[in-house]
Amino acid sequence: MKKKTFAIFVGPSVFMMVLFIAAPLLSILWLSVHVTQPVYEQVEVEICTPGLLGSVCSTELKTRPLLDESGRILTQTTFVGLQSYRNVIEPEKLRSAIANGSWRELMNIRFWSALRFTLVFTILTLPLVLGTGLLIALAVNNTLQRIKGPVIFVSLLPFIITPVIGALSIRWLFIGDGILTAGLEWWLDRDIAMFAQAWTIELMMYMYRVWHVAPFAFVVFYAGLQTVNNDAVEAAIIDGASRWQRLRYVIIPHLMPLVIFLTLIHLMDAYRVFEEIVGFSASAYVISLQWLTYEFLLQDGTGARAISRASASAILTMIGVAVLLGLPLRRVWRERKGS
Repeated sequence: MKKKTFAIFVGPSVFMMVLFIAAPLLSILWLSVHVTQPVYEQVEVEICTPGLLGSVCSTELKTRPLLDESGRILTQTTFVGLQSYRNVIEPEKLRSAIANGSWRELMNIRFWSALRFTLVFTILTLPLVLGTGLLIALAVNNTLQRIKGPVIFVSLLPFIITPVIGALSIRWLFIGDGILTAGLEWWLDRDIAMFAQAWTIELMMYMYRVWHVAPFAFVVFYAGLQTVNNDAVEAAIIDGASRWQRLRYVIIPHLMPLVIFLTLIHLMDAYRVFEEIVGFSASAYVISLQWLTYEFLLQDGTGARAISRASASAILTMIGVAVLLGLPLRRVWRERKGS
């Protein structure tokens, strides 16, 4: 292919990647090491109060932001280096918690509490999503042909629902006198409050993520099952292999590239967990790294936003995603190099 033709084909994609991926990343990195603050000035203000013989006046210093000619607040940008990252990580409190061996003290630090939940959520739901998706794919693959279409449609419904709407639906089923809560209370003959403690909320969030994402894994695995070598399966049957042995030694090795693909997708998606926090109103009990970034962007009492700390939190989140993706990508690289 000629260089000009190659440039015509690749140029638009490269331009869009630079515009929508590289440029925002660079801007976030720049914001994380700079702090933009309003410029204030101190002025003397005379305050007069009425009295019997006349007004009593006094002066006091007040701080107010400077305005430009158009009435907008003047700001100045200062390079702060890694200070925003220190404000997010809080290394002094971290060292104190480690020195005291206090898990409670460590979990009182917002970043490390968010990191704990994010890692547990990501790692715990990964095998559940893969296993559930594979089981659904195997079940549908062995379903009668005439009912296979409706079964596939029903299996895909959780994935079709918008994430926040799905989380709200699950929350309404369990909160207060929800249908499932009422059923559990009748069955166990005791009062149940699923939203009164952190561990039950986390458990429901794990269950919701598996329920919502497993259909995607099912679609991928079901497509992979259609390409399994039937000769290899028949040979295994002739050799006396059980159903489990055929699954372990024939089908799963064939699906391993898809397992790695789904692992990469899940790690990137679950590490940025946010919809579950919103849908389950769980921010009072557990928070994620993505929620922490959102918190920094909220206005404080003065109307200011911690944009620099939010950018630092976003960069740390991306670093965490890169670290998690390292192991499966290393496996892919080794297999590619070996082939």
